[in-house]
Amino acid sequence: MNVNIRRSIAVASILIANVFVALGQKDDIDSSVFYNQVKTYVNPVLPGDHPDPTMLRVGDDFYHCGSSFHFTPYLPIYHSKDMVHWKLISRVVTPAKASFVTDRPSAGIWQGAITYFYGSYWIYFSANGQWFSKADSPAGPWSDAVQVKSNPVTGPLGYDNSIFVDDDGKPYMVIKNGQKVNRIQALGRDGQLTDTVINLDWVNAKLQYSWAEGPVMCKRNGYYYYFPAGDVSGGQYVLRGKALTADSTQWERLGEFFKPITDPNVGFRRPNHISAPIQLADGSWWTIGQSYERYGNDDWSGKGRQTSLYPVIWEDDRPWGMAPTTHPVKKPDLPKSGIAWRSVHTDYFDKDILDLNWHFLTKNDIANYSVNARKGWVRLIPDSGRTSLVQKETDHYYSAVTKVDFNATDTAAKAGLYLSNGNQKTVVRLYSAFENGKQLIFSFDTAVRKISNTTGNVVWLKVERQLHKLFGYYSADGKKWLSMGAPISAISLDKVQPNYNSWVGTSVGLFAEGKPADFDLFICKDGFSTMPAVGYSNYYAVEKVTVGDDVVVTNNSEHGGWFMISGVETGNSATKIELVVSALKAGELEIWIDDLKTGKLVATMPVAATGKNQWKSVSKNLKNVTGKHDLFIRFRSGSDHQLFVKSIRFLGK
Repeated sequence: MNVNIRRSIAVASILIANVFVALGQKDDIDSSVFYNQVKTYVNPVLPGDHPDPTMLRVGDDFYHCGSSFHFTPYLPIYHSKDMVHWKLISRVVTPAKASFVTDRPSAGIWQGAITYFYGSYWIYFSANGQWFSKADSPAGPWSDAVQVKSNPVTGPLGYDNSIFVDDDGKPYMVIKNGQKVNRIQALGRDGQLTDTVINLDWVNAKLQYSWAEGPVMCKRNGYYYYFPAGDVSGGQYVLRGKALTADSTQWERLGEFFKPITDPNVGFRRPNHISAPIQLADGSWWTIGQSYERYGNDDWSGKGRQTSLYPVIWEDDRPWGMAPTTHPVKKPDLPKSGIAWRSVHTDYFDKDILDLNWHFLTKNDIANYSVNARKGWVRLIPDSGRTSLVQKETDHYYSAVTKVDFNATDTAAKAGLYLSNGNQKTVVRLYSAFENGKQLIFSFDTAVRKISNTTGNVVWLKVERQLHKLFGYYSADGKKWLSMGAPISAISLDKVQPNYNSWVGTSVGLFAEGKPADFDLFICKDGFSTMPAVGYSNYYAVEKVTVGDDVVVTNNSEHGGWFMISGVETGNSATKIELVVSALKAGELEIWIDDLKTGKLVATMPVAATGKNQWKSVSKNLKNVTGKHDLFIRFRSGSDHQLFVKSIRFLGK
């Protein structure tokens, strides 16, 4: 990823134009609106571990669910207004109601097919059988799980099934079991299977599509479309027919669903397991799909299967998923959601209940914490092992910060920051401990950094990620940070894992072992730490370039450009913002929070010429900037390839 991808304005414009041509929107590509507003997105829209995605539209609202595996509480439900910004609103199955769920990596709950029929919301999922829960609202409460009954004709119900609702409102389960069983059967008002089986076992009788798993269906212009995925490594296919029939001669195999990739920089190269394509009021169609992330030898598969949003292009009655690209794509024509970009959530533990964004790695862990034992803190209360409180890691650049109160008195006692791969066999920890005295320890595999803890029981800890490098820090006050020594490589955490990481991705958060520990806060994108500009989540008309030994950001259009760093925590004391910049000629930057139109312009920063490869810090005082925000850096027009941004940070009192 650290390569010079500088392109001329002409080449960049052609690439961006190609994206808009695919959407039938080329007439807008030169409009200033894209430089002055957030009208585009880049994938993934659900970064981090979001496997086997399903998506439901009901009116103006969109909902997402997928496989949660052993992460509990199970089956998180996300809500969106624009299919780009997503917020977690509920979890369907609690550990207390999940006696039928196997509690270990690779097991748990698979599928999570969210749907709406007969006046209710339903989730169908597999866990030692097929089950469903229902609710009046996706926000819950969800009913206790009910097992779906099968019979010898239907056969075993398998996993990764979906629900298709026909034009007349009649729902069907799209059944998948093993490699060669593909079937369809109607559902009654009680949520159970009814009517006769429509046997499509011929679909993958010769293993044409590897496992032909996660099949979904939609309907358009009288055609039924059946979309089987290949397997965990990728592949998505499509068939169509004029009737729901078992007769193979009435179906046509259309081949690959996604267009061939032409962008050489794409990391999400093998999307599959798409949701059923959805049509919007403007006639456009969209789907979401999963993919592992890998750039040649630069492997990020350990983060799990991340979910991206793809336009669906119809050539007559043949659907194509737009090829994955690193370039901006025009957002769906939907109202702004008011939801922030999906990223790890900041928590000050000042509520009476735990925030929905957290999950646990075992059923027992959910009983081993308290947000009420000490006001404004979360207490982790391990039993005989480790209690972890974690979220899905979403970024390649961040600074995770916590303040822990922990009296380490023996070698079994540990508490601090925690990163774990899905099968929980590869673990990074920065923690307070006792080894011949009180120590602070930063460890991963055979790499260990130790420092005597002279700070006391209350200590601030920070793990800073810069791509595959992890840096450890500690502090007595959360302001002055001291290094734990040389960085630790996270390559063996980030790369593809045995058994595909037991099907889930990396989690980041807190842990305690041996005795209880109290945590005052958790921040994963600390705005007071240096934030490399290349860690952006969304952009338009900018690119990453190499200047000397640094990879930095510049704009590549005479009209300007912008980039966004998601989920930046500014606390309650941000008084100034500082950028490290280089300028071949004088220019100007704007700093916005939350949005370029409906958000807030917090600073306008003139930048004087510095000369080639010369860097300087520029800063601006701020007023009334607190809390967590998506941070936008906007290049004003006329500065293309003249102004370079290396990093950003906030300063406080």
